[in-house]
Amino acid sequence: MTRNAKTPGFVGIDRRSLLKVAAAAGVVQVASPFVRTARAADTVKIGLDNPLTGTYAALGKNELIGAQLAVEEINAKGGILGRQVELLVEDSTSGDAGAAVQKATKLIERDQVNFLVGNINSALAQAMAQVAAQHGVLHVIPGGHTDAITGENCHWNVFRVCNTTAMETSAVAGSLIKAYGKKFYYLTPDYAFGHTLQSTMEKSAAALGGSKLGADLTPLGTTDYSGYLIKAQAANPDVIIFFQAGNDAVNALKQAVQFGLHKKFHLAGAQQELEVLLGLPPEARVGTWVFEWYWNQPGVAGVAEFVDKIRRKSGGHVPTARTWFGYASAWTCALAAEGAKSLDPVKMAKVLQGFALPPEIALMPNGAAFRAGQNQLIPDLFVGNAAEKGEKDPEDLFRVTEVVKGANVAGTLEETGCKMTWPT
Repeated sequence: MTRNAKTPGFVGIDRRSLLKVAAAAGVVQVASPFVRTARAADTVKIGLDNPLTGTYAALGKNELIGAQLAVEEINAKGGILGRQVELLVEDSTSGDAGAAVQKATKLIERDQVNFLVGNINSALAQAMAQVAAQHGVLHVIPGGHTDAITGENCHWNVFRVCNTTAMETSAVAGSLIKAYGKKFYYLTPDYAFGHTLQSTMEKSAAALGGSKLGADLTPLGTTDYSGYLIKAQAANPDVIIFFQAGNDAVNALKQAVQFGLHKKFHLAGAQQELEVLLGLPPEARVGTWVFEWYWNQPGVAGVAEFVDKIRRKSGGHVPTARTWFGYASAWTCALAAEGAKSLDPVKMAKVLQGFALPPEIALMPNGAAFRAGQNQLIPDLFVGNAAEKGEKDPEDLFRVTEVVKGANVAGTLEETGCKMTWPT
């Protein structure tokens, strides 16, 4: 069953059932580091601490839909270790690290969850990872991309489903330079996710002879991008790189097209979301991007069935990468426990070292596995171009031109900077 949430549509959700924040959560103190041991209970609890309001609300709601479907499937198969699964949901907000930490602490200490899932915002994901590490709870991050999470700040108990920013930028930099030129101007959201996207894109581009003409940091929640766009135009780049996400990406790209910049320069970036393309007017669906998962994968086993299931849960809408993130994250919790035959976090984390997701969960041409010693999922990446309108389906708004194997852009374990230590 799902607690604290009703099954939402693509954009609708009963917020009152989600926003139950106990006053006690504000005064609970984080305990000294220790490893949690499994306790006897009627259910197994997965705590989802993710944005359901603010800039990233649409992304968070789709991750929720994916997690809900996974929990339904897990329970239909007998649950986890013979016990039914509950999904406890908290709204972290889109940008308040204090709120995310408070909710994570509440889920762990008061609700006694067996697993923690979240966050979309990289800064919030890092803050939650610290809480999970202190408590020794298995933590799965569905969609926070900054490299340090599975790099220099890695933890034995923290796993990530989405790509690192280095993987995304490595996948697309060569295509941009080859097709459009070497001079880039960057518009970058001013927090961990944006900072690492820009730094890794600069590195990827420089290795191929690319150069940075300029860059601007944009605050989360920016609505007026005119000043930044004027500066980018004046620099006369070959490509304007947009690293915004969620509502910020909608605003930035919409205004860029209103300024006519798409007729003078190529607009592009690394990570792109179907939620953003759906939120844009058709004329603003332009540019070259990376999708981390895409629903239109003819011939890939299990994808059509997954799309049908999500359509039934979301009022006919197709799954997005965020839907798959939530789905794969919840299933990772179940698979870890079943593989360990235990809810002991250390035993489950050991099972996930090098663990390949089953094809019906991975839902990609070349599968996906967690890299041992880093806890980073290494999946395929989909490089292509935004489409003004769908040909056979109105939500088919991305044309995949290349499927990049994650292993080809993930770098080495040593390059990630992860030096994982385990409890003794």
